[in-house]
Formats: sequence, structure tokens, C-alpha cells
Amino acid sequence: MPLALYNPPPADVEELGTVGQARSASPLLFMDNSITYLWGKDFQVDPHIQQTVTLEHFSLWNWGDVFAFVDNTWFNGGKSINGSHAYYGELTPRFSIGKLSGRDLSFGPVKDVLLATTYEFGEGDVETFRFGPGFDLAIPGFDFFKLNFYYRMPQGNRSPDGVWQVVPAWSTHFPVGKSDIILDGVIHWAVNSKDAETPNQQSYHKNLHINPQVKYDLGKALGSEPRKLLVGIEYDYWSNKYGIEDSKFFDTNQSATSLLLQYHF
Repeated sequence: MPLALYNPPPADVEELGTVGQARSASPLLFMDNSITYLWGKDFQVDPHIQQTVTLEHFSLWNWGDVFAFVDNTWFNGGKSINGSHAYYGELTPRFSIGKLSGRDLSFGPVKDVLLATTYEFGEGDVETFRFGPGFDLAIPGFDFFKLNFYYRMPQGNRSPDGVWQVVPAWSTHFPVGKSDIILDGVIHWAVNSKDAETPNQQSYHKNLHINPQVKYDLGKALGSEPRKLLVGIEYDYWSNKYGIEDSKFFDTNQSATSLLLQYHF
């Protein structure tokens, strides 16, 4: 599960995106792409051992930002409902109310207020739209801290509307020898449950998905450009995975660890 994380843009690029300068700047202020390989075990609902290759994109614009990813997952020695391979992705544009209106909306730790939107897609009945308010926060010690509140609207008959999600994402780092340790992560917290409204729907239960990564900047340690080649681990905790209620008959509480190799370009 990707983190909606990225290499933070340099400080001067961040300044180009501030209110008052956004309209005079180039529309595209910053872009980062990455490919990540993960190998892990102890997953639930799906097969226990998985390999995933993730393509991620982040771009900062004078009207907001865009994050997108596609997971390609192979199930070692097992199959999910869609077979031995599955893909899943999200497209998340966020629209800065401050930049679009030309007004400074910062207050306290809040740097900007945004309209956050997400489109979920993939194999099977997973198509979902999410929207709600987003906030960029300035918290000492963090490279970035984002907080989004989403209203979920699943398409088809998979589950009913009416579930709210709280989604914080963050990144911080600290030096170790000639390189850095990077700690970043994302939380998806569905705060309420919804019962099925038609015979074809499934109930959706509140769930908590915590997905941190601990990475070492191997490229910097080898004398290369910082934040390019990273190695580490990803931990994946998910209670009531996919909104499926955990029971003694079906374990849907996940606690999985994966080895990670990531390259930014």
C-alpha cells in the first residue's frame, strides 16, 4: 500500500507555490516519480506472501497537488479472488483553495486548505470516489504533514455510501553517519460502519490501516544524489481489512512486514 509520499520539494519551490506568487509561476512547480519493490508475508484475506511493484507519481502545481500510484501484486503460491496477480491504484488531485482564490488561508499550524479528491480503481469491484477537506500542516521536525478528511462513495453494489475516512500522511528524517534515516507513513481510518442497504451490497465495517515505512538513504551513503535509492522495511497493520469484520471464522486483522527497495526518478 503506497503512502502518498514523495521526496519533499526544495524550499524555494515551496515558496513558488505560495499565495500571491502562484499565478506568476510556471503551472508545474515540482515533480517526483518512484518505483518500489516490496516482498512481505503475514497478509490476511489475500494470500499470506506477496510481492508488489508500485509506481508512484507526485507533482506540485500552482493550483494544488496530484498524487497517483498503481500497485501490481503477485501472490506467491496462492490466489486471490482475481487470481495470482492483482492491480490497484489511486488518483488523488487536491485543489488549493488559497492558491485558487489568491488568499492566504494559513492559521496556526495550517499552511493551506484544500479540496481533496480520490479515485480508486483496480481489478474487481473496487471503484470508489472520495472527497472532502484537506490541510497542509507545518509541524516542527516533519518534512511534511498532510491531513485529509474523506467521504467515501463506492460505485456499483459493493458497499453503501456514508463512511468517513481520516487520512494523515507524514515524513520526517534524521542523519545517521553519512546518510539519513527516513520515517514516513500514512493512516487510513474509516471512523464509522455502514450496514448494507440492498441485498446485493456488503456491509462496510470501520477499520484502521496504519502503513509506516523506515528507509535508509543508500544512495546518499554511496555518494550519490540524496533521496534517490532507498532501502528499508514497510509495516502494514489493518484491522477489519477491506471493511470486512474480523471473526473467529475469518481473520481480517492484518499485521504484515515487507522488505523494501525504492528508486526515485
